[in-house]
Amino acid sequence: MHVPTLIARKRDGEELNQQEIQSLIDDFVTGEVVDAQMASFAMAVYFKGMSPAETAALTFAMLNSGETFSFPNAHPPIVDKHSTGGIGDKVSLILAPLVACCGCWIPMVSGRGLGITGGTLDKMESIPGFRVDLSISRATEQLQEIGVVMMGQTDRFCPADKKLYALRDVTATVPSIPLITASIMSKKLAETLQRLVLDVKYGSGAFMKTIEEAHLLAESMIAVGKQMNVEVSVEMNPMEEPLGHAVGNALEVIEAIDCMRGNDSPDLMALVLSQAEKITHLPKEKLQAYLASGACWEKFCALIHAQGGNPDDLLLLSKIHQAPVIHEFRAEKSGTIHRVDAGACGQASLLLGAGRNKSTDAIDPRVGFDQIVKVGTCVNAGDLLMRIHATSPEQVLQAVSSISSAIEIRA
Repeated sequence: MHVPTLIARKRDGEELNQQEIQSLIDDFVTGEVVDAQMASFAMAVYFKGMSPAETAALTFAMLNSGETFSFPNAHPPIVDKHSTGGIGDKVSLILAPLVACCGCWIPMVSGRGLGITGGTLDKMESIPGFRVDLSISRATEQLQEIGVVMMGQTDRFCPADKKLYALRDVTATVPSIPLITASIMSKKLAETLQRLVLDVKYGSGAFMKTIEEAHLLAESMIAVGKQMNVEVSVEMNPMEEPLGHAVGNALEVIEAIDCMRGNDSPDLMALVLSQAEKITHLPKEKLQAYLASGACWEKFCALIHAQGGNPDDLLLLSKIHQAPVIHEFRAEKSGTIHRVDAGACGQASLLLGAGRNKSTDAIDPRVGFDQIVKVGTCVNAGDLLMRIHATSPEQVLQAVSSISSAIEIRA
């Protein structure tokens, strides 16, 4: 295979066959295709796109570039979910143990946050001792023991995706629907799934800003799922205001724990239940019963224990990760909350240190916002709109400046 010729053909809009794409990915993983060539290929795809067959071929090549999950013939349904990201999106923290209560296995391989959207791994690592660096063999054992694992991508799990994403991140080729599709679906399908639910967000706090863009991504992922014989369900969910009442790593874990223990966040739990219905094939009433009985909470505690954490720490997280400064941000006038801009809240949380501008940045699990008011709430002057958790008074001032323009109150 002459790589420059292949790149030129893609640059000119030609369709590549499965063998060409497979060889390209194989040689990229071994280093025979150098980073400069793969970056050029990614840019060609960014401008010319890929056919559904090409996207499926790229996905298949990437998922087979390393280890995949392998299960015995007799096993429960293997299921998972994926969210394209959002502000305050802690659905996975509740959904994973809930689904495991239903007799399914959920091998959730998650990522870290980048930009304004938080990552499931970062949230879970705010629990002292919790380990996400599990091997595939250990993860499989844990599934057999408790039905759920929440882990990171190992060096041998879809290594082509890991290498390619690093290039896309520094070459402005992340916003390509074929490349996004292959990145997401290769990791999920390497879990050897039977059912997958996709939570595709759109709006100010999402990667896809319009519902039209979100539909294109959803259709691309559904097409790949069908070619891989996986039952794929999709939800299109707006991300105009933060999900739930908390944004920030430990703060979101605390909110998820509250929900599992009976203190509801209605918008958050609506997504948890609707997505769990799709992959368990159980009615909402049965899922609610697992929550009400405490079974979901017990399963979450078992997950924490299995991956190195102490369940006794879960109810102490607000003390373990108490920020040096907690500021109450209050309404200056009375009226109805018309807007709580998710994108602006995400940017403010990034300034506080809850997210990353680049993958090597450290995050602070303590910082963020909680008790966030919801759109449609009637407030009086002086009422609490949210609490800002920060490391210094200077950080609070920065956050207040951003948040003031994010919240609109109308008389």
